[in-house]
Amino acid sequence: MLVKTFGSAIQGIFATTVTVEVAVEQGINFFLVGLPDNAVKESHQRISSALNYYGYKIPGKKIVINMAPADIKKEGSSYDLTIAVGILAASEQITGADRLGQYLIMGELSLDGSVKPIKGVLPIAMQAKKEGFRGFILPSSNAKEAAIVKGLDVLGVDNIMQVINFFNGTESINKEIINVEEEFEKGLHGYELDFADVKGQENIKRAMEVAAAGSHNILLVGSPGSGKTMLAKRLPGILPPLTLEESLETTKIHSVAGKMGLKSSIISVRPFRSPHHTISDIALVGGGMYPQPGEISLAHNGVLFLDELPEFRRSVLEVLRQPMEERIITISRTKQTTEYPASFMLVAAMNPCPCGYYNHPSVPCTCAPGAVNKYMSKISGPLLDRIDIQCEVVPVPFKELSDKQQGEKSEVIRQRVINARKIQAERFKDFENIHCNAQMTPKLMREFCRTDERSLNLIKNAVNKLGLSARAYDRILKVSRTIADLENSVDIQPSHIAEAINYRSLDRESWGR
Repeated sequence: MLVKTFGSAIQGIFATTVTVEVAVEQGINFFLVGLPDNAVKESHQRISSALNYYGYKIPGKKIVINMAPADIKKEGSSYDLTIAVGILAASEQITGADRLGQYLIMGELSLDGSVKPIKGVLPIAMQAKKEGFRGFILPSSNAKEAAIVKGLDVLGVDNIMQVINFFNGTESINKEIINVEEEFEKGLHGYELDFADVKGQENIKRAMEVAAAGSHNILLVGSPGSGKTMLAKRLPGILPPLTLEESLETTKIHSVAGKMGLKSSIISVRPFRSPHHTISDIALVGGGMYPQPGEISLAHNGVLFLDELPEFRRSVLEVLRQPMEERIITISRTKQTTEYPASFMLVAAMNPCPCGYYNHPSVPCTCAPGAVNKYMSKISGPLLDRIDIQCEVVPVPFKELSDKQQGEKSEVIRQRVINARKIQAERFKDFENIHCNAQMTPKLMREFCRTDERSLNLIKNAVNKLGLSARAYDRILKVSRTIADLENSVDIQPSHIAEAINYRSLDRESWGR
């Protein structure tokens, strides 16, 4: 008897429906074809043990299983339940074979028949809904995540016996139902860290606000203990809340990577990823034999924080350049090419020199002559060129540390950032893939960053007197446009230009000399 069950394969952050054809015929042997990897091939032993546990068995006949389309690699153990149900139906051990085509079935089997969680549930559920399946049978620990998709019966199960009884018509499975909007709203304000906890550093807080308002990349340079990491970790709390569309896209990436917690449904706060400086190229951008999202994709719609920037390997930092510009990463392998979104805001922190005390107000720098420049040269010019705001963080004086007065709360700053982003959304509504000032092309800069004579002279003087590099010119204009938006100003004023110039510390010729 020939029976078809349905599963799904993940490619990037999208799913492709896989038809599992099971034929039980006269003869002996077990054939599994359709480009399965080793984990899929090993399903025979898991299925056999799981069925025996509940008094069922794999028939002692010739079993041929084809996983179509055969040109897509089938990876992982999530097809165990799909194949097991197909074998039972083809050998007439369950009676509801006519209903199999209405449901997409996925899950990993334990030897005792229990069903373990799988990856990529959200994109699979979205594709199942798109292709007109009535329901999705999957592990109960993944059910909340799949229930985000409306119009699809999500049936969470704990063991294979529940599935058998369901198709035999002797047991019903409760549908998982969640209120997506309610779940989304619940986590929108889930930030514990607040800028009110930071003593002093008002100029850096302002720089962080400007960075958040225009989605500008920012680099903080300062001695140990000056508060760089503390400030960076509070940045997500002042970014605009995720839209539902952004939330779903972020959840899909984390689902594919297996980073969603059990019983979780939707990611409603912006990601904050902080990889260690020993990270490899592939772990950062994604890849591997079977491509998986890297840290830059897991930081999509959020913040990628690189602490101790010069300690990262040069090759690791250089692979950031293209994704920062294009906001997407393409991973090419011999047999497949995969794309992952990578629209993140880069926040980096570093010491100014090997000893950490160059330009410190009270502790002398002990580095040899030229050491500062050598240390800074670990970060290439093209990478620095993509960082709009570069700030020197000075240690907080004791007087400010001991001040009991609380600083401005993150929620107050966040509201100003949201207002500035609304102005940008309106400005760029007719331009595809441009959402904020940091993403402006040279053509858009000419249209939206016009300066008067006074402002132009200010930039000219800054270039001549402070030794600012030519590449700083565009960055100053973009940042000054954001500062103008924060003040709800239609035109860029000289005061906006002056503030933007102050955010180019590393472009000054005097730095490191």
